[in-house]
Amino acid sequence: MENVVRVIGGGLAGAEAAFQLACRGVAVELFEMRPVKTTDAHATSDLGELVCSNSLRSNLISAPAGLLKEEMRRVSSLVVRIAEANRVPAGSALAVDRNGFARALTIAVEALPMINIIRQEVTEIPSGVTILATGPLTSPALSGQLTAMLGDEHLYFYDAISPIVTAESVDMAVAFRASRYDRGKDDYLNLPLSKEEYYSLVDALRAAARVPTHSFERFVPFEGCMPIEEMADRGKETLAFGPMRAVGLIDPRSGKRPYAVVQLRQENRERTLYNLVGFQTKMTYPEQRRVFALIPGLHNAEFVRLGSLHRNTFINAPAHLEPTLQWRQRSALFFAGQMTGVEGYIESAATGLLAGINAARLLAGKEAVVPPPATALGALLRYITDAERKKFQPMNVNFGLLPPLQERLRGKEKKEMMARRALAEMDAWLGEIGESAPNHVDLKPAGFSLHKVSAP
Repeated sequence: MENVVRVIGGGLAGAEAAFQLACRGVAVELFEMRPVKTTDAHATSDLGELVCSNSLRSNLISAPAGLLKEEMRRVSSLVVRIAEANRVPAGSALAVDRNGFARALTIAVEALPMINIIRQEVTEIPSGVTILATGPLTSPALSGQLTAMLGDEHLYFYDAISPIVTAESVDMAVAFRASRYDRGKDDYLNLPLSKEEYYSLVDALRAAARVPTHSFERFVPFEGCMPIEEMADRGKETLAFGPMRAVGLIDPRSGKRPYAVVQLRQENRERTLYNLVGFQTKMTYPEQRRVFALIPGLHNAEFVRLGSLHRNTFINAPAHLEPTLQWRQRSALFFAGQMTGVEGYIESAATGLLAGINAARLLAGKEAVVPPPATALGALLRYITDAERKKFQPMNVNFGLLPPLQERLRGKEKKEMMARRALAEMDAWLGEIGESAPNHVDLKPAGFSLHKVSAP
């Protein structure tokens, strides 16, 4: 087997994967098509350019993103180290100077002698050990090959994402379990609305602030993924005859059919997460929290993922990926980043980290590994690669993915206990597989230091 790994894509996942490989003495060819071929979203040719928010979300281990970052620190994540060196004030969140961050990341990767950065577009997946981390704006040529490999129905070019709430935050004094006409028995949680409650929700949807569409996201969604607020714009009764129709449902408390209903569909086997069926949206995040709190039973809902509708290229990971991030039909091909169906900067970088570790292990003749399911990364991987999952949508890391605790705790105490368990299991796992943090890697050649690097 050729002793080089080709990493396609120089975003957060690709840069992290390349770094982890170099740390383990593996030669890397890192392909990034910019500036030879640009995208509508990027403004520079730097690696890891952040095109949306400059926040990597919470740094507290009692928050899911904070826990995931702490797990990554235990394997000396380059992305986390560079982010911390280029942080800007943001309370408990890890936000960065986006230009300084990308410049520093680029300098760090360029300075590593095991990594050869090749500035050209890759139109065909190469042979040998390869990590595909091309991100949500994969070029048309490579997307075409992926479509041929996976099938039209297994490669998606949009996200139509409905919000997800924790089951324990739904008011069960309001919700009732049922399926329309009792088909499927208690598959759904149903939140009934009176006529007045329904009209108040429609008015709020129509008046809510919306996220503007970027040039690289312009497409016409089919009817099945129309934003909920755009359906409301069509008329006050549109939702009552669409995703909120109450036909076939009887509220057991009143013995009558509600005027409208919001259905929540089980999102995981443990029944800890539920998504709002048909509620994909382009409303801003603050507006989503405000408007959806008007729904009876969701007054105190905890949203682990808010809704969105945007251009994205991702694969049907449950049908194609092992938890090790290897393609089931070719063990030498790994996927990483948003291509795998994870949402968020830190989630993308984390999958790049694991893909890099496993690609190095493959070359060394070792077994590929997966973190325990009680860790943030292990739980996220289990979710996106669950072969029994039929309706797959991208996901952020959240505590609802982790196995429940034996103790009956709630709120902050519960999250802190889950975090402590996760870090203990991560440390034990790293010891078992012999993957100590590669702190010996020198990030100071060519004048680079972990202090801020100013953008040119």
